[in-house]
Amino acid sequence: MHVEELMSEAECCHEGDSIRDAARLMKDENVGFVPICNEKEEPIGALTDRDIAIRVVAEGRSADDKVETVMTHDVVGCRVGEDLKDVQRLMRDHQTSRVMVCDESGKLKGVMSLQDIAQSDTEHEAGETLQQVKSDQAPPIH
Repeated sequence: MHVEELMSEAECCHEGDSIRDAARLMKDENVGFVPICNEKEEPIGALTDRDIAIRVVAEGRSADDKVETVMTHDVVGCRVGEDLKDVQRLMRDHQTSRVMVCDESGKLKGVMSLQDIAQSDTEHEAGETLQQVKSDQAPPIH
């Protein structure tokens, strides 16, 4: 199975957008994760509702600050056409619950999440991926 068969579409915010803009997008789309893209629609980071709670609200920052000041810069991504097993391995190796899916030019096409996998995999495979992503242990070396 290929990643594009299961991925969710994703709206992104852009460099220069405010944290408030990202929070509004999360509310409108009923999501807790927003990719941050550059002017070419290439993902350069991500912002989660948890990031907003911890890096903005808890630190007394302004919602008018730019997303790039609080976003996570590490982007874990794959390409359209990749096999689902490879994406699951990426999630386990990077201990992340979301992988950004890009086309051949690097433009964001969607997001593959643990939820997407859970809705399609056998209960055992979904549970195994979740356990390894959320583990406190270092990922296995390949």
